[in-house]
Amino acid sequence: MDLIKKNSTFWDPFDLISDLQTDLNRAFSHSLNRSQGWPKSFTPQIELEDKKDHYLVHADLPGLDKKEVQISVQGNVLTLKGERKEAREQKEKGYFYSERAYGAFTRSVELPDEVVTDKIKANYKDGVLEIKLPKSENAKPKQIDINIE
Repeated sequence: MDLIKKNSTFWDPFDLISDLQTDLNRAFSHSLNRSQGWPKSFTPQIELEDKKDHYLVHADLPGLDKKEVQISVQGNVLTLKGERKEAREQKEKGYFYSERAYGAFTRSVELPDEVVTDKIKANYKDGVLEIKLPKSENAKPKQIDINIE
């Protein structure tokens, strides 16, 4: 008896596992807080550039005052902490709709190498935090000359 026939479909247990993984990914990609109407949490977007002698980090922090943000570095981990508070005053009764996110946040970024912590500089302008983290001497690229014998 020929078990494999053209145009027939056989049950594959790995298809079931793949379908389950797809469903779980879909469930977790749609945040529960949005689907249930719970307050959304704020997470700043971060960009990290590896320059020759320093790392440059940009963090989008719209609506925050620089006093509401804390920056710390331990070893090669940069951490940003803060809170974006909801400042809504509704004097009239009526419909209100918001897609803005609020709440406390902590973002940690592992840098490829250690930095010189006493020379870190941070600037904040137009809702963008810029942090310049000088690389330690061990992290900087070094040119090695080849000797001819």
